[in-house]
Formats: sequence, structure tokens, C-alpha cells
Amino acid sequence: METLAPIAIFMFVLFLLLGSGVWVGLALMGVAYVGMELFTSRPAGDAMITTIWTASSSWSLTALPLFIWMGEILYRTRLSEDMFKGLSPWMAGLPGGLIHTNIVGCTVFAAVSGSSAATLTTVGKMSIPELRRRNYPEKMVIGTLAGAATLGLMIPPSLTLIVYGVTINESITKLFIAGILPGITLAAMFMAYVAIASRLSSDFAPTPEPPMSLWRKLENSRFLIPLILLITLVIGSMYLGFATATEAAAFGVVGALLLATAQGSLSGTVFVDSLLGATRTSAMIALILAGAAFLSLSMGFTGLPRALAEFIGGLELSRFELLMALLVFYIILGCFLDGISSVVLTMAVVEPMIRQAGIDIIWFGIFIVVVVEMAQITPPIGFNLFVLQGMTHHEMGFIARAAIPMFLIMVVMVFVLIAFPELATWLPENMRQRPGG
Repeated sequence: METLAPIAIFMFVLFLLLGSGVWVGLALMGVAYVGMELFTSRPAGDAMITTIWTASSSWSLTALPLFIWMGEILYRTRLSEDMFKGLSPWMAGLPGGLIHTNIVGCTVFAAVSGSSAATLTTVGKMSIPELRRRNYPEKMVIGTLAGAATLGLMIPPSLTLIVYGVTINESITKLFIAGILPGITLAAMFMAYVAIASRLSSDFAPTPEPPMSLWRKLENSRFLIPLILLITLVIGSMYLGFATATEAAAFGVVGALLLATAQGSLSGTVFVDSLLGATRTSAMIALILAGAAFLSLSMGFTGLPRALAEFIGGLELSRFELLMALLVFYIILGCFLDGISSVVLTMAVVEPMIRQAGIDIIWFGIFIVVVVEMAQITPPIGFNLFVLQGMTHHEMGFIARAAIPMFLIMVVMVFVLIAFPELATWLPENMRQRPGG
């Protein structure tokens, strides 16, 4: 009962600040500052300065701005146009036709982006007009794009996994590698849904694609070669132990600059815009992480995380019951906070619980990313829904309803992960890794 007062005060101040429009990072610092002043004797200002500097100067965070910059560079190239040219000849013959370009395109771009929003915008700006022109059902076009774009949070390089790894002090390289098989599995589940839904739907009658010879298909595939080489460089260098996550990010930036130059897309304006875009996003995430680190310190002084972990332990929940409780908790939280904020805000409390329950930290990282992906397409704060609204000019309700099947598939993916944990743990356990990765 003695922990109820700190919980109530923390929650009251947090929702007061968030509700008044204060940035998430500053809101977390504000809550932590109040907690330090009320519940500890340590000078709050001194603790804040020390904690923020320590959180912001983490070497693991170096990968974050580099991967963001790589995605910003590629976003400003002709990548989406080239991807559609390269993928569409192979997708046209599948059940569901060119709808699959949404899913495969998002999966491919996710492997060089790390951002759900960047993946959605890059693939959507080319696929939406093309699929509309061919009379594909609008709901399926929008729904698959909303769901598949969330793969940017799981398939390496994932910004959410970087934040998770820094927050709990786990190897980012291992987390990246852990996301590969679950990401591919989730993409395959999306494609299976499209194949089945297209056969069952009465209004699925797109304009047929003209026949294309095998040689012409192979010729069009040349547009995918630079991107595949970049993916191989970034992910392959980490898996084979040639590079840490930070070094792979640096390779990725150089590769993206070379790709943009080869395409003729790299001008002075594009270079500066990509750098400024990466700086803005990196600064936002770094501020959230610094605020979360200070909040974790403040909550640690109150004994709140330990008390809550002991309380949950006293309930004697099984691992499955604990995971189901966390699933519901994060889905609800995702209705009001973006994914990165959800992760950093809760890890101080959740980490002791999962360690006490004997849940693998790497596996839980993938579990939490799948659940955070759901938050991207759940109203009222689902970020992908807002991006799609700006691109398609549909009402939010229409877009949210179109994304429901993809949300349900992600729920199924959670149970697949629980039933087959090796999906997330096998590759990290069998990879070669350099020290410090």
C-alpha cells in the first residue's frame, strides 16, 4: 500500500504534463524531478545533470543517428519507384497480385530504414497511385500498407530495438539479428492474408497485368540489386561478426550516399535536408531516452520498480499469464503513446518482472516490438494512421478499420512467438560477434 502514493503522484504529474502538450522527453524529466524532490534527499538538479549526460553519451547510441540518416538519404532517392519496377513483375502472378508489393516493398525498405514512418512514406508514395490506377480495393491497399510498414520497427536496423537495447544494456547487434526471422515470418503472414482475402473478396477485380517474359522480369530485377547489396552489407556485416551495429550503420550511410549518387538523386539540398531530418529525429529520441533514464533513477530511489515486481511475483502468475497481462497493457498504452516512448517509460518497472520470471531478454525485445507495432495502427495516436491520412485524404475511421486485419495478424504473431521462441533466439545464439557489439 505504501507504493500507492508514489504511483499516484508519478501518474498524475505525467498525464498533466503530457495532456498540456509538453514534449514527451521533457514530461518524463518533469515527473522524475518531482519524484526526486518529494521522495529522496538527493539534490534533484545534480542527479538530473549526471543522469542525462550519462544516458546521452552512451556509445551504443551512436548507431541511432547513423541509421536514421541512412533512411533519410534513401527516402529522398528514386528508391520507391525502382522497387516497384523490380518487384511488380514477380508479384503480379501471386494470389492478390500487386498488393504484395506493399508488403515485400516494406520488408525490403525496412531492412535499410529502421523507421516505420519512413518505410510507409517511401513505399506508399509509389504503390498507392499505381494500385489505385489498377483498381485494387482501397481498403486492402491502405490496410496492408499500414500493417507492413510496421516491419520497419522489427527488421534490422530497428530504431525501437536500439532504444530497447540501450535502455536495458543489451547487445544491439544481437537484438537486430533476433528480429530477422520474426520479421520475415510476420511479412509471410501478411502475404498469406492477402492471398486468402483476395480469393474470398467479391470486389477484388483489379486490372490484369500484361504478360511478361522471364527475361524481361529478370531485366526489371536489376533495379533491386543496389538495395539488396546495401542490405547485405549492413545485416551481413553484423551477422558474420565483421562489424558492430555502429560500424554497420556507418557502412550503411556510405552505401546510401553512393546509391543516391549513382541514381543522380544526391544534390546539395538533398544532402543537407537528409542531415537535418536525421538530426531532428535523433534529438527527439535522445531527449526521450534522457528523460526516461532520469525517471528510472527517480523511481529507483522510491523503490517503486522493485515493489511492483515483488507485487507481480506475489500474484504467482505463470510466464504466459504475465505475457498476456503485458500484451494488454502495451496495447492500451499504445493508444496514447508512440512506441519508443512506451518502451522507455515502462522498462524500469517491466525489466525486473521479466528477469524475475526467467524470460529471455532478447526474446522479450522482439515480443515488445511486435506489440509496439500494433500501437502504430491503433487510434487515437497510431502514427501510421496519421501518415496514411495525409497521403490518402481518407477519414481516420476508414483507415483504422482497413488496418484491423493486420492488427489481428500481429496478435496472432505474439502467440507464434510464445509457441516458437526459437524464431527470435536461434540466430543470435548462432551468430559470430565482435567484442563490444
